[in-house]
Amino acid sequence: MNTRQIVLAIVAVDFLALTIYVVETFGYVGMFADLLSSWPGILTAFDLTIALFMIMGWMLVDARKHGLKVVPYLVATLAFGSLGPLAYLIRREWALKTA
Repeated sequence: MNTRQIVLAIVAVDFLALTIYVVETFGYVGMFADLLSSWPGILTAFDLTIALFMIMGWMLVDARKHGLKVVPYLVATLAFGSLGPLAYLIRREWALKTA
């Protein structure tokens, strides 16, 4: 693993731990209900959705360029947000290193 992969892995594991805590505390549906209960939360949700869809578009193009399978990472992005792109970047670094 190179330094970039280590940093990405640390961020991913920390974010996964926070995600697990929030889902255990509020539930998957409750987490969104709480977020969407105020206008600032709605704005944040829309902003995150737009950003994640732009990242998913980049992942599609990048995966084709490097010959990587991207569907699992797109599904992970839809289900778990930023964990999908983080996992893709870790995988991408691995593929570029071995190429």
